[in-house]
Amino acid sequence: MTRPLIAVPARFSATTSALRHAAEVSARALVEAVWRAGGEPVSIHPADPAEAGADVAERLARFDGVLLPGGGDLAPYRYGATGIHPSVYDVDGLQDDFDLEAARRALDLGIPLLAICRGLQVVNVALGGTLEQDMGGPEREHRHLVHPVPIRPGTLLERATGAGKAEASCYHHQRVDRVGAGLTVTARAADGTVEGLELPGAEGWFTAVQWHPEDTAHRDPVQQALFDALVRAARERR
Repeated sequence: MTRPLIAVPARFSATTSALRHAAEVSARALVEAVWRAGGEPVSIHPADPAEAGADVAERLARFDGVLLPGGGDLAPYRYGATGIHPSVYDVDGLQDDFDLEAARRALDLGIPLLAICRGLQVVNVALGGTLEQDMGGPEREHRHLVHPVPIRPGTLLERATGAGKAEASCYHHQRVDRVGAGLTVTARAADGTVEGLELPGAEGWFTAVQWHPEDTAHRDPVQQALFDALVRAARERR
């Protein structure tokens, strides 16, 4: 059976040891998790949606699913913030333009969508939500942290993972502040951090997690199950 095509917007990288120049990259653990699930991960170029021939809806329509991955921070002005916290890093206007449009169009078109870390934040901002620019120092931030996260019963996230909680591998210093229009929280950390979002009534399959399931998917069936669910939904849509 032909593998469903899963679009993975590339991340800009200023340097790569193998290529000599700036590059567009995808995390190997991420694409391997999609491949294990039976999908064909396809890196797509974050072109300016305003360019001729770069309509994001048209570009995504050829794919069976979309995976919005982690990455640098969104520009704070995207969610109405007037200042920039000094911890904000790797902001790229083109990346923001493309990811926000990709999130909106995937939801509009009903294309199965899994959003991870920055991806969750992108969807939240795309639907009018806001972010907390910095969660605080080492005692509060979720960097290099693996912790148990309860999953709300009856959610798509629970059905996808088949679990009531997940051992979440986190690497982020920002989190959801105001939840975007129509979104519901499907998981929270002990400190109140939003760890999961869904959009009840969405046209297609969609769930988002603040953690990085790809970090441990190779050995944790609960994490791999998220990628399996995405690819399964993509295959059904095809």
